[in-house]
Amino acid sequence: MAHLATLFEPLPARKVRCTACARYCVIPEGSHGFCFVRKNEAGRLVLLSYGRAAAVQVDPIEKKPLSHYRPGTRVLGIGTAGCNWRCQYCQNAEISQERDIVGRGLSPPEAVKLAERFDCQGITFTYNEPTIFIEYALDIVRAARQVGLFANFVTNGYMSPEAVRAIGPHLDAVSVDFKASGEAGFMRKYVAAKGDEPILETMEGLARHGVHVEVTNLIVPRVGDSPEALRRLAREVRDRVGPDTPFHLLRFHPDYKMMDLPSTPVATLEALHAVAVEEGLRYVYLGNLWGHPLEHTYCPRCHAIAVERYGSTIKSWNLDAENRCQACGEAIPIVGRPPDDYVPTFAMAVVI
Repeated sequence: MAHLATLFEPLPARKVRCTACARYCVIPEGSHGFCFVRKNEAGRLVLLSYGRAAAVQVDPIEKKPLSHYRPGTRVLGIGTAGCNWRCQYCQNAEISQERDIVGRGLSPPEAVKLAERFDCQGITFTYNEPTIFIEYALDIVRAARQVGLFANFVTNGYMSPEAVRAIGPHLDAVSVDFKASGEAGFMRKYVAAKGDEPILETMEGLARHGVHVEVTNLIVPRVGDSPEALRRLAREVRDRVGPDTPFHLLRFHPDYKMMDLPSTPVATLEALHAVAVEEGLRYVYLGNLWGHPLEHTYCPRCHAIAVERYGSTIKSWNLDAENRCQACGEAIPIVGRPPDDYVPTFAMAVVI
């Protein structure tokens, strides 16, 4: 259902400028923005995907990945059609690159009821870029707040400052997903974006709003695995958000239009992990490597395992009631702790 957008500016000749993301698309009457879901109708910008969920699934929060926010909880993941990027390796291309407004009706109150029905503690906006449906997401967040649910974004971070100001006061947590580490030309060639400065500004801006920030970085072999670029990115995260920011290095797997590359070698990920630690990040993780010891949270003082993980499940919790290391007393910056009745959650499709 079309819904009047709030993040846009009217321009002469019935054009509009969308202010939701860093592209700032100027859209003539009757045309769409780059994302295909924000359309100029009669000099007003409408969100065509409002209330249309293309993907709905119950997930563990750790899958987002968020390792330091409400561990052991489960979230209702919601995605729509469209995206403001064109990632050549997108694992959700069937919805993110869809130009038709696919999906089934899911109003904000219905989304909240669905989350409660499946015993979720939060709602996450994921699978495609939530910035492009920010008005829909914001209405769901407001409804979720009324019943005590938290909310988070899984985002490429290519937001505008206007979007950060709109959503920042309402989000609890965010996973900012870098695609590679800023290697020259990577973003333009593989995701059709100009650069990572808007992402860095988004990360910093959301942190200023009090949003819990975690950073992910997909390590694409051969074209996005530069140690020098990773070093620069680690410094940016350290200086803009802080050394305690969880930093996830994710293993690439071939998908969509990049089936010719191999999965990221484990040795590459381990070497880049060492680089990030050298730059002062205290909580660096490897992702998409179930069973690897660098999935765990280690105490930065005594190096004991503070939280033992296997993929998105928690195997042991070695922190006291105040989230201090049981071995040495070091405070570990994790928001919350697993529920007393914690049972691992595995991804579960939801039919709406």
